[in-house]
Amino acid sequence: MIKLINETVDYLKSKGFETPEIGIILGTGLGQLTDHIEVLAEASYDQIPNFPTATVEFHKGKLIYGHLASKKVIVMQGRFHIYEGYSLQDVTYPVRVMKQLGIKTLLVSNASGAINLDFKKGELMLIDDHINLQGGSPLAFRGVEELGERFTDMSAPYDLELNAKFKSIAKANNIKLHEGVYASVVGPQLETRAEYRMLKIIGADAVGMSTVPEIIVANHLNLKVAAVSVLTDECDPENLKPVDISEIIAMAGKAEPDMITLFTELIKEL
Repeated sequence: MIKLINETVDYLKSKGFETPEIGIILGTGLGQLTDHIEVLAEASYDQIPNFPTATVEFHKGKLIYGHLASKKVIVMQGRFHIYEGYSLQDVTYPVRVMKQLGIKTLLVSNASGAINLDFKKGELMLIDDHINLQGGSPLAFRGVEELGERFTDMSAPYDLELNAKFKSIAKANNIKLHEGVYASVVGPQLETRAEYRMLKIIGADAVGMSTVPEIIVANHLNLKVAAVSVLTDECDPENLKPVDISEIIAMAGKAEPDMITLFTELIKEL
């Protein structure tokens, strides 16, 4: 994997991707942050050596490098999921590449469903902890110890200092920011009523199909990491209605300006 990472990094450097400080992963329906970036270089995933290719129609599949709030950032406009047929190593490969390019901090966003019925769609949730229900680990491969500590500590996977800054920024900007536990499932099907009940019992406040693999690898690489979920639907098993994916995308877009404020203001403070 080291050889593959170096090949990818060499290609990106040749395209002008130089010494980013902060990596950003944009989730489903959350691509507008790139409108606020002074773009210096970009590359489509299908042109980057050894990169997976986004197969989901609402994930654009582009790596962008530039300035945001006077900081050098590298942004994944579209991410990968195991429900697309990728392995957990494929899904997290870009995090390893961004680390090799130089990032010290990783900020992650996603769209998720609210299990905690005190949370409403269109609101945001700062992830304090997570539950991995994807049936595997992105660190479970031969040679992982060459890239970092095999038995990575996960007692505090989300950086406490970054989370405190997010909460302070939300308060200053009158943004409703919940804090809770994110459960990551395989998908792509949505959950049954019984599964929503189970998720609530085991302590989840929100559920989605991403993020946790990237967080695990970020911790493996000793990156500071924080993540925010945009709550796009309410998962009440007693009043469950069919969900239209287009409605989820629309709700993500509605809540996105608050997420952009959080990310931009936080980057100013880093």
